[in-house]
Amino acid sequence: MTPETIFYAVGMPIIGVFLGLVYKGIDRRVSARMTSRIGPPIRQPFWDVGKLLLKETIVPANAVKWIFNAMPILALASSMTLLLYISFGIIKAPLEGYGDLVVILYLLTLQALAMAIGGFASGSPFSSVGAQREMVLMMSYEMPFAIVITGFALIYKSFSLSTIASTPVWTIVGPLGGIGIFLLLIAFLLVTPAELAKLPFDIAEAETEIAEGMLAEYSGRNLALFYLSDAVRGFAMMAIEVVLFIPFTLSYLFGLNLSGATLYIVEALWFLFKVLVFYVSAVTLVRTSFARFRIEQASRLFWVYVNIIGLLGLLLIWLEVM
Repeated sequence: MTPETIFYAVGMPIIGVFLGLVYKGIDRRVSARMTSRIGPPIRQPFWDVGKLLLKETIVPANAVKWIFNAMPILALASSMTLLLYISFGIIKAPLEGYGDLVVILYLLTLQALAMAIGGFASGSPFSSVGAQREMVLMMSYEMPFAIVITGFALIYKSFSLSTIASTPVWTIVGPLGGIGIFLLLIAFLLVTPAELAKLPFDIAEAETEIAEGMLAEYSGRNLALFYLSDAVRGFAMMAIEVVLFIPFTLSYLFGLNLSGATLYIVEALWFLFKVLVFYVSAVTLVRTSFARFRIEQASRLFWVYVNIIGLLGLLLIWLEVM
């Protein structure tokens, strides 16, 4: 491993937590401005985590204690592991080449599954209902996600994110494949708020209906870990979309002749800007503009409409590569 890769492997999970909380703060601030409110400061998520860590961690009397306490740790660990598969700017991921996209799909599912298992283990009826909703929703949105991964695998003959990032997909497909990739982008953008449990797909947590659902019985340190997991997963999801659909570096776009620390700083800032654009477009605008769907509405949307969009895009890609 190069020194840059070693630094990435050690430091990126920590940086990912920081960036996840920053983007979460920006999301809340922008959403508030869109609805003519002042909103909380961008640093508010850091205060929220600090406050939760200082509070008492309560375990319900009828909960399966070891599962209840283990699931927040598993959720955060799976979210932080995601970052080790994602190229950050021009720095290659330390775990590149190990079936990246397949493992990423598994890790994203594992994080949601940890929340659902924690909900079942809490012994609360609200949490059980939320966990059931999460399982139904997972079975709905994972299919379009898998279709997107299959489309890129057809083009690159590889599941490696580093391979995809090194050769932007728009430069190697023709008009037919370009339309297919655009349809996959639409499908992925529709999946994103559901994957992150944001409005209008926060059906499993619906605080006005089932009192935060899966998280109803969580408090203190355990709730802080879930909060951090959600923040890291949000950043990781947007980073994946950047690598898949707009991996273009500034050096590539404008022919910049940069080197050394300047190159890494400029490309890192450019990467973070692209992540912010995706975050605001796929999460902030959507959750501010739509009310919460019912579970059957969300399932119908993914199983019918999003799957059709994804499969049509996959068909166009298949026709081009064959």
